[in-house]
Amino acid sequence: MISTEGSEFSLAVALGANLASPVGEPLATLLALRPLLTITLLQLWAAWGEEPPALQWSPLFRTAAVGGPPGQPDYLNAVLLVRGEGTPQEQRALEVLARLQQLEHQFGRERRERWGPRSLDLDLLWWGPLQCSSERLVLPHPLWSQRPFVLAPLAAINGDLVPPGASMTVNQQLAELQRSSGKPPPKPLKGAGGWPESP
Repeated sequence: MISTEGSEFSLAVALGANLASPVGEPLATLLALRPLLTITLLQLWAAWGEEPPALQWSPLFRTAAVGGPPGQPDYLNAVLLVRGEGTPQEQRALEVLARLQQLEHQFGRERRERWGPRSLDLDLLWWGPLQCSSERLVLPHPLWSQRPFVLAPLAAINGDLVPPGASMTVNQQLAELQRSSGKPPPKPLKGAGGWPESP
């Protein structure tokens, strides 16, 4: 584990859904999730005795499913950057992960097959320079830089961002991934009530 006292760090969470949940279709799921995730993170920071973090949401993107069984519906994806003071710690990261998994369960997530369709998927991507590798959690997430549905939302927040452990900006990584895959990029959606961010 690596941590540094007294600095601002970003924690990144990827959001995705391509099946209906108890509240409706994927768009309804993400709209209902957003305030709950906000409250969850603010509660955690308060419990740790830290100042409330700043939340930066990406626009929503429509993305073809990557891997898993064929014929899956497209996903709706987004990324949330959480910027706050404090010390990234493995125990705290596990607390975040547990809360994310509780939210997945609340929205009907069933873990049946790897990369299969899901009502809600929340991935912890990184938290500043924190490094950990256990059965429960690996940080930074080992596949985030290979996923257009992560890179495109990150680029929409800040294309010049160089994530922890990376040597290129997210714009550069996204362009490189598009060149190598030859697949169409995720499609950004216009902002609307409940999710105002636009590309």
